[in-house]
Amino acid sequence: MDNVISTISNLVWSDVFIYLCLCTGLYFSFRTGFLQVAYLKDMIKLLFAKKKSDEGISSFQAFALAISGRVGTGNIIGVATAIFYGGPGAVFWMWVIAFLGSASAFVEATLGQVYKQKEGNEFRGGPAFYIEKGLGVKWYAALFAILTILSAGLLLPGVQSNAIASSAFNAFELPNSYTGIALVILLMLIIFGGVKRLGTVAEYVVPFMAGGYILMTLIIIAINFRQIPEVLELIFSSAFSLNATFGGIIGMAIAWGVKRGIYSNEAGQGTAPHAAAAAEVNHPAQQGLVQAFSVYVDTLFVCSATAFMILFTGKYNVTNVNASGTATYYITENIPNVDYSGFTQAAVSHHFPGFGNGFVAIALFFFAFTTIMAYFYYADTNIAYLIKNEKIRKIFGWIFKLIFLGSVYYGTIRTADTAWAIGDIGVGLMAWVNLIAILLMSKTAMKVWKDYKTKRKQGIEDPDFNPKEIGIKNADFWETKSNTEN
Repeated sequence: MDNVISTISNLVWSDVFIYLCLCTGLYFSFRTGFLQVAYLKDMIKLLFAKKKSDEGISSFQAFALAISGRVGTGNIIGVATAIFYGGPGAVFWMWVIAFLGSASAFVEATLGQVYKQKEGNEFRGGPAFYIEKGLGVKWYAALFAILTILSAGLLLPGVQSNAIASSAFNAFELPNSYTGIALVILLMLIIFGGVKRLGTVAEYVVPFMAGGYILMTLIIIAINFRQIPEVLELIFSSAFSLNATFGGIIGMAIAWGVKRGIYSNEAGQGTAPHAAAAAEVNHPAQQGLVQAFSVYVDTLFVCSATAFMILFTGKYNVTNVNASGTATYYITENIPNVDYSGFTQAAVSHHFPGFGNGFVAIALFFFAFTTIMAYFYYADTNIAYLIKNEKIRKIFGWIFKLIFLGSVYYGTIRTADTAWAIGDIGVGLMAWVNLIAILLMSKTAMKVWKDYKTKRKQGIEDPDFNPKEIGIKNADFWETKSNTEN
């Protein structure tokens, strides 16, 4: 069974897909005038806008909800995996996909806002909504919705819960089954409260978890600041096959850097638009800019911090992988008998013996737990898209919650490699469908972007949005909003 899962994962994450991710980010970077640099100031300013209503959450809450999905196991174990298979050079390619992916994140989040709709007392939106309304291809929208329910509901949660259980066992020798039960109970208290409760929990937990983790990494970086030039040289030389030790694995560096970069920051994957659509803003591009910045927070801050800790301390191994995907020997084996799941704990413990394992286990719990919360919201939004009848949706929703909780528990008791392979399949399938969709809808996204830029250049601090003015159809919420205000 493991071989079948690995084969499917390799097919989904083919070289064609790697290049599609890179080229999509590059394309949108040029089309938007590299907004990830030009509009950085606006991103930060919009992040703390307080606007929200009874139906919508604030920009910061939407940012926090999206970050709770982006910042997870990928930031700790995912970075270690990239180094293990792709060498230190994989870190550079994680940076590249984050920089380029920021533009892709802007486009998908903006489209999520344009085509959002009001469902009861909440806003709903995401790729399924903008594919149907923007492209007019219902079967393709339904395909994304089904893939998201399967991926976010069944395939991806196990990666996060597995990481929590593994780190808790390494640090505290807590049986995996106990960790699984505790996770299920905590999730039950939250997921039955709707997007408002998810947004509120994320708003308070995300800054705490990210801040504490980055503070620890900054302390370790400060201790090793003299090694910064050396580590940077190692990353760049390995990325371009200039390093003697890692010179033969440039292909693996690119593949694993992009693979784990997308898994971590989710740019282009189609998950963050669900959170973006829930926000109350005056113009769709505003939430697009906020979500573009969230990619920076995820990869350039948190992932980089993890990478530097690991590389500073030398607590990593690098394996050689043959064409069939089988590891044959270690290129570097600095810590015998420790696989990639323990790299970060070993790095922190190097400076803080007796404390590192516990600290990383706790940090990983917050990172992965909030990601599981976000996964539930993504799946729930797509259930709402597919099932219009409220009674049927409610019944199916209860059944799904039980299946989701079961998936979380099961993840705690299965092997890490299998969990990651299954998770990769889920991420890859969603990203394939969404990247094609946003490329086909690039004209619409650029109309919205041009409208926002024009109004900002006119000195309008908080531009409004009227889809009819720029020839966008089926943006029902915004049309109603414009008619009401006029």
